[in-house]
Amino acid sequence: IYSIDEAFCDLTGVRNCRDLTDFGREIRATVLQRTHLTVGVGIAQTKTLAKLANHAAKKWQRQTGGVVDLSNLERQRKLMSALPVDDVWGIGRRISKKLDAMGIKTVLDLADTDIRFIRKHFNVVLERTVRELRGEPCLQLEEFAPTKQEIICSRSFGERITDYPSMRQAICSYAARAAEKLRSEHQYCRFISTFIKTSPFALNEPYYGNSASVKLLTPTQDSRDIINAATRSLDAIWQAGHRYQKAGVMLGDFFSQGVAQLNLFDDNAPRPGSEQLMTVMDTLNAKEGRGTLYFAGQGIQQQWQMKRAMLSPRYTTRSSDLLRVK
Repeated sequence: IYSIDEAFCDLTGVRNCRDLTDFGREIRATVLQRTHLTVGVGIAQTKTLAKLANHAAKKWQRQTGGVVDLSNLERQRKLMSALPVDDVWGIGRRISKKLDAMGIKTVLDLADTDIRFIRKHFNVVLERTVRELRGEPCLQLEEFAPTKQEIICSRSFGERITDYPSMRQAICSYAARAAEKLRSEHQYCRFISTFIKTSPFALNEPYYGNSASVKLLTPTQDSRDIINAATRSLDAIWQAGHRYQKAGVMLGDFFSQGVAQLNLFDDNAPRPGSEQLMTVMDTLNAKEGRGTLYFAGQGIQQQWQMKRAMLSPRYTTRSSDLLRVK
């Protein structure tokens, strides 16, 4: 999975038993049936060529049926000659302008450019792109998504916060949500940071923004430890008399398991039954809905919550949002 709306798939061996275009149509039909989303399918020897094929599948959907197989070299060159160089995956406006000034205007021009010339005037990233356009795989498929280096939970408030209790509720809520995300990644953290700030655009109001952090000696994924550290950080930076617009909690310094050498004076030793309690909490909230079980510090009437009156319907994930025909 490359992004929220895109994925790469290894079709090695499929050609031996299936026509790849037919297989692509089957993928497209299956996604449409199960999600009601129309997708494009691009097939080629490399990621960059597959992206190019996918671009063509969506651009000329009526002619292609949403599926383009670029396995054939002749088809590759024909398509590349018809597309401007800035249609290539990873080539931005600045690089495309420089290429255009050098007379490299189409994707085919780029694919035919001498590698030594590209290496001299650009960088290894563009060199890989050129090699990929020639059918040489340089970008490998990732079987597992790379581990996150940090988790941030942050929102702008629905209305400005001026009192400490409301801000503490918000920080508790963000810390609890960040801890939930941490557990979903099967990670433990040692670094917890809290930030608060007013609006930099508010007229006749002084700007204030600050952050503070706590580094635990023992990695944790327990919401209670993370909330405690986040609120301690808040206490270090809170200043009354401001109208706060935004706040957030960030987690970092991740470990794959919560095992670390305990310091003799460590007052944050692992809580007994922590993992079991967090599992019960996450399971219940996943089954009954987020917020079914929460910490008292998060508050009951959260007036600071971001306004959601104009939230877009979630047709693909919430049956309650589906249109009803009477």
